[in-house]
Amino acid sequence: MKNILKIFIGGALILSLGSCSDFLDRPVLGQENLDTYFQTEEECLKQVAGCYQAIFFDDWWQIQAPYVGFDMCTDDLWLGNTTQSQSDWLRMGHYGNPKFDGPISNFWQYRYKGILRCNIVINRVADAPIKNETLRTRMIAEAKFLRAFFYFDLVKNYGGVPVVLDMLMPEEVHGIQRKSIDETYAQIEQDLKDAVAGLPKRSEYSSSDLGRATKGAAMGYLGKAYLYQGKYSEAESLLGELIDTQEYDLCTNFKDVWSIDHNNSVESLFEVQFNSDISYNLGGRLPVFTGSRDDSGWSWGLPTSNLEKAFLDAGDTERLRWTIVKNGDDVAGDDSDEGKDYLITPSKHKSARINRKYYIPHAQRTTPYDANHNNLNHRLLRFADVLLMYAEAANEEGHDENARKALKRVRDRVELPEVTSSGTALRDAIRLERRLELALENHRLYDLRRWTDDNGKKAICNVFGQNGTFVRYNLYESTDEYELSNQTENSNKGITFQENRDLLFPIPNTEVLLSEGSIAQNPNF
Repeated sequence: MKNILKIFIGGALILSLGSCSDFLDRPVLGQENLDTYFQTEEECLKQVAGCYQAIFFDDWWQIQAPYVGFDMCTDDLWLGNTTQSQSDWLRMGHYGNPKFDGPISNFWQYRYKGILRCNIVINRVADAPIKNETLRTRMIAEAKFLRAFFYFDLVKNYGGVPVVLDMLMPEEVHGIQRKSIDETYAQIEQDLKDAVAGLPKRSEYSSSDLGRATKGAAMGYLGKAYLYQGKYSEAESLLGELIDTQEYDLCTNFKDVWSIDHNNSVESLFEVQFNSDISYNLGGRLPVFTGSRDDSGWSWGLPTSNLEKAFLDAGDTERLRWTIVKNGDDVAGDDSDEGKDYLITPSKHKSARINRKYYIPHAQRTTPYDANHNNLNHRLLRFADVLLMYAEAANEEGHDENARKALKRVRDRVELPEVTSSGTALRDAIRLERRLELALENHRLYDLRRWTDDNGKKAICNVFGQNGTFVRYNLYESTDEYELSNQTENSNKGITFQENRDLLFPIPNTEVLLSEGSIAQNPNF
């Protein structure tokens, strides 16, 4: 497996793999020499397409599966599959030491491969002999947006990381060290500010460019980066500005948020573009990865009864039915015979539940289904998240009226009553709303890691560990027949959580070894 040194040294040849959308209509096969490439607009655009393709690459295991795996580290998901080896996920999801495990290493490796592609575009397009300066500015801004996106994924999971902004020679890479978390975020912020300045609004793109990064997406991720650092004033200001552009809105019905019929909806700021053309691997695999083993799925990442209880306690039955499918349910939105009295065999599935958001109704499935051909776009940033981030930042700044207005927009869609509280009670309501609205979308882990509870600890420290709420619920309080009866995955998940270790994942052990120690391991791994 290549490590970061080999990834950046090996960039003398550029690999350009396509993704999907009108502007990414097929893979570009082969390799091109950097000294003779970037001579035309078409060549430059092909390399930008390679940057987009690096969001998920061309299969399920590089990035898509780790995204689900990160939610397995929360109170929302079990590992789930109780018929096959859990070795890839057990140490990560149950808080052992996963520094040797494939998902942690794959994610690191492929995020840096994406960064390399962006670095090449940023450096080479700047000097390309093309005449359209507006296009040049946009392509560089797209690459900077994606580079920031990739570094954001790294810093959220590993902390400060080596920041590489160019193609480096061996002597330049040798001895490379990690930047601090603050330094890594500083680069993310700068790239996103440049992207905001250089990208068009969504409304300014042609239909053939649907799916490209936009000014709004860059503003959304910059606001998120501010929020994650506790820069609440900056987050409130920028996210408020984004809301006021009126470029985005909520889908009228929550059921449409994760629907093939509503790919690239008014709610979407940024999503992975998938295609069902079976000639190429241009589709997604998460519907299979997370699906029922009784329905051609692999049953990884299954919802917990604890999450279901959170919906029920909040009276939130509408979002529940479009988030969780339980054994014996009629699947919401699937009118086929296969969707009735849906089977999720309890002995094969820890919770006998699956993720409805990634589920594709039988009438809309491609053939073959168990392949990279499913065209449910993967939502990465949507307007509901923007509203809730703004509400959180406004609450932190003492602007509770503004926070309540943004929160109300999200709750109105699913006909939940208006929240009238202030201060800490409003803060807690916003946090709960994030869990329910954004459940199973790869947000929960990072929220738990960054939120500070009233006892001064990060929220995740109160969820896991021997006295954690999730651990106590599963060991002493739960009456869920499915989870209690299936102990192939132990219900004591999270009991080995360590506060002085598990606020981040470990750096992959191969990276530490191959760097000869210049890349330091996170504490206590």
